[in-house]
Amino acid sequence: MTDSLLVRGRWVIAGPGPADPVLSDGAVLVAGDRIREVGDWRGLRERHPGATVLGSDSVAVLPGLINAHHHSAGVTALQHGVPDRLLELWLLSLDSRRPTDIYLDTLLSAARLLRSGVTTVVDVHGGGGTADDYADAMRRALAAYDEAGLRVAFAAGISDQSHLVWGPRGEEERFLASLPAELRAYAEQQLPPPNAIDQDEYFAVMETFWKTYRAHPRIDLWFAPPGPQWVSDGFMQRIAQQAETYDTGIQTHLTESLYEKLYGPKFLGRPTLLHLRNLGVLSPRFSIAHGVWLTEPEIEVLSESGAAISHNPGSNLRLRAGIAPLNALLASGSTVALGMDGTTLDDDEDMFAEMRLALRLHRTPQMKTAAPQPTDLFAMATTGGAKLLRKEGLLGRLAPDHAADILLLDLERLTWPWVAPETDPRDLILLRARASDVRTVLVGGEVMLQDGRPTRFDAEAAGRELAAQLTVAPYPAEAAKRVEALLPYIEAHYAAWEIPELLPYIRYNSRR
Repeated sequence: MTDSLLVRGRWVIAGPGPADPVLSDGAVLVAGDRIREVGDWRGLRERHPGATVLGSDSVAVLPGLINAHHHSAGVTALQHGVPDRLLELWLLSLDSRRPTDIYLDTLLSAARLLRSGVTTVVDVHGGGGTADDYADAMRRALAAYDEAGLRVAFAAGISDQSHLVWGPRGEEERFLASLPAELRAYAEQQLPPPNAIDQDEYFAVMETFWKTYRAHPRIDLWFAPPGPQWVSDGFMQRIAQQAETYDTGIQTHLTESLYEKLYGPKFLGRPTLLHLRNLGVLSPRFSIAHGVWLTEPEIEVLSESGAAISHNPGSNLRLRAGIAPLNALLASGSTVALGMDGTTLDDDEDMFAEMRLALRLHRTPQMKTAAPQPTDLFAMATTGGAKLLRKEGLLGRLAPDHAADILLLDLERLTWPWVAPETDPRDLILLRARASDVRTVLVGGEVMLQDGRPTRFDAEAAGRELAAQLTVAPYPAEAAKRVEALLPYIEAHYAAWEIPELLPYIRYNSRR
């Protein structure tokens, strides 16, 4: 096999499970876009003397990581000057950002993901404007992913209700009526204008892009209803039916904040995931992001339906959403993955740091209570993500016939000046590695990141171009002023909602 590739490592970590081998001085044989064999370096080299060699005895070889929930951005909200706030206030604050080029945004986001060892991402896109505007934004974002070489489930969605505050139409009208006259005119601008994309136009756009990309080796088109509070029941059911027709995925935000938890009983008569079950939209193709405030019956339904969840710990902390019940989710047998949400704790999109954050948050303080192990988080970032994507036999492991999505991690910093030979390499990597240690990333057998740099595009040039555009873009000062004036009214609106007694899944301290 003269066109084959041998990826060598001091350690080859095939996956997170007890049956997945951890090989010392191992290698992965790649032919085309697939893995053909995983085994001993010397034996594979003897059998394939003509194969190109990548890696060395100073790197670890791992399956590519899967970011199961994301919003791509070349410049983060903080860099735009938008401070972290409670979710309901933060979402409105995003209106004070300068407009950016979605193509450059997506390219730079892809570069950061590759540098973090991520080879697959679920990118949730929420555009607006007319149908033509929406389609153009999708076209440019997908062109960026195609150029970057990252594997993506591009999940696109729109809202058809609750554009300013959550609840049925009368709730929003009552809120508008409560505003001073000078603010009401601005608030009404947040509602869809007459020419905004509607449901039928949305499905027509999705049909066009599905036909274009359905055979693409790295790009999948998903549906992304933003959340049950933003999407009417009939629209959610239409989405589920169309996803079944396309045999594709759906991802939505669900019970991210306390007020999203309250939304279900207040307006739907039951917890929100139970309402989705009653609508008949849950299935293994359905995934939710966050789930911070899931009730025990909802976790049971999640497990029974086969639907999946992306845990996003950094984003949940930054936007004061809370801490998701990860231990209960894992114990239920639900499919659990890990996402960075474009809002990691340190604003750096470091998947290794996000794994550690999730690990530390959920290691309970009492003996004989549930606590995740490093391999549980490794599983969420690999095999859990693969299952959420319904690609268990293709992604998440280094195994024959799997996609050659591979990352090479420099071990110099991790092992200096010494590491005990009995140390579990998976624990060492999960507890010490950083995105800056990632040296090389392959997607489908092609090197997409080499020495920390994307191979298909110039990330530094893209960054300079985006910075130049933003430098001359006018600051939306009037919009920012109106946002700040409106925020206290939004806060007062939700603060008036009755909060029942809350019974946490985990207790970290006690007043007595």
